[in-house]
Amino acid sequence: MPVPFSMYAFGTGAALILSFVIVGLFATVPAYDGGARDRLRVHAPAAPPAIPIWTVGRVLSIVLLMLCIVTGFLGTQNLYANFNMTFFWIVFVLGVPYLTAVIGDFYAAVNPWKAIVDALESLTGRAFVGVVGNPERFGYYPALLLYMLFIWIELFARVTPRGLSIALVIYTLINLAGAWLLGKSAWFRYGEFFAVCLRLIGKMSPWARPWDPQERAADPGGRRWRMPFVGLLEARAEHMSLVVFVLFMLSSTAFDGLHGTQAWVALFWKGLYPAIAPYFTTVAGQQYAFSTKLYYWWQWLSLAISPLAYLAVFGACVAAAKWAARATLPVRELVLQLAFAMVPIAFVYHVTHYYTMLLAQGGQIVRLVSDPFGNGWNLLGTARMQIDPFVVDVNVIWHTQVALILLGHIASVYLAHVEALRLFPTARRAALSQLPMLALMVLFTAFGLWILSLPLSLGG
Repeated sequence: MPVPFSMYAFGTGAALILSFVIVGLFATVPAYDGGARDRLRVHAPAAPPAIPIWTVGRVLSIVLLMLCIVTGFLGTQNLYANFNMTFFWIVFVLGVPYLTAVIGDFYAAVNPWKAIVDALESLTGRAFVGVVGNPERFGYYPALLLYMLFIWIELFARVTPRGLSIALVIYTLINLAGAWLLGKSAWFRYGEFFAVCLRLIGKMSPWARPWDPQERAADPGGRRWRMPFVGLLEARAEHMSLVVFVLFMLSSTAFDGLHGTQAWVALFWKGLYPAIAPYFTTVAGQQYAFSTKLYYWWQWLSLAISPLAYLAVFGACVAAAKWAARATLPVRELVLQLAFAMVPIAFVYHVTHYYTMLLAQGGQIVRLVSDPFGNGWNLLGTARMQIDPFVVDVNVIWHTQVALILLGHIASVYLAHVEALRLFPTARRAALSQLPMLALMVLFTAFGLWILSLPLSLGG
């Protein structure tokens, strides 16, 4: 770090407190539909295109999915020479969420798995209406479980191109089965975790547009500009499983940054392992292998329970907010109302941890698209282009990370305060309720910066 961690923690904490004061003095509940002033005019084209652009997008998304699967099975197993690894992990997993935060949830219109279901409906003449009654009772737990499995694969599975193709085939079958069991609409709202995650991120976009075909049909003139992040105020978490999903967006990224650091590794080997080792007996010569298994089980368990730890802290702060404001609403209701205020923090955590990977490796897709199998092809004439990684100075990276984390927490302070203004009868009670939430934001800011400052443990 350019300066000691304590100075960053103090500076960002002071900035958050000052932001809280400013928000408390000047923030009001924004008007979402303020009339013609905040709504763009929408003109229908004189002659609609012969093929709708979103039809092209959906076909392209299916083609790219199939290309990822085929190249993994038939192409080189070199991680950096196979198209599917760079396209999926860098362009899709990193690039699409960042673009979604700018232009909205365009993934809802081009979701390849939903497009496959739509195609099957057209071919068979039978709609995926579901065979399980009342699918809403499952909430977002299907998406949460799949999200956890995805993060486990990302962090621990050491995926090869072929392994990624197998995972994509399995996920495609899961989506088909889920759409058949719960119905297409319910599954892609509650079960397909990429759709759930990107829908939340899209609410932060300053460009409010109904990307989903059904939403566009219901509101064809719904394009408008809005303040960044305020789309998160236009809805609330309707189920506790969605609250846990939001907190897992935050905790999984924090865990990814923490689990390979010296502090985390030492916590197990120097703190936990000596205490539990006497209770396990192993065959002679197998102690190392068994202790390594214990270490990985501990890592996996920590990942699984991480959103519950965040939920406990978040719930305690909400309970303190209820007490400070003398509110009559149940804590559960307040948790549901305030949960979306955590989305900006989760998003900036994601950006700070991974944006350098996008800059360093994202440009290679231009070269790989000409030789997707790694066989020496040059289909588009770009395979032999010299594309140097975009390397950012370490000090620039650190200051950018600090700024992004601070921005995300300030946005969350604003969103939580506006929600409080809507929930509590007076501005004074709303401000009092946000004191525990301010403490939570300062804690999350310091914790996020501390994780980024920790040295990594090589081989840990």
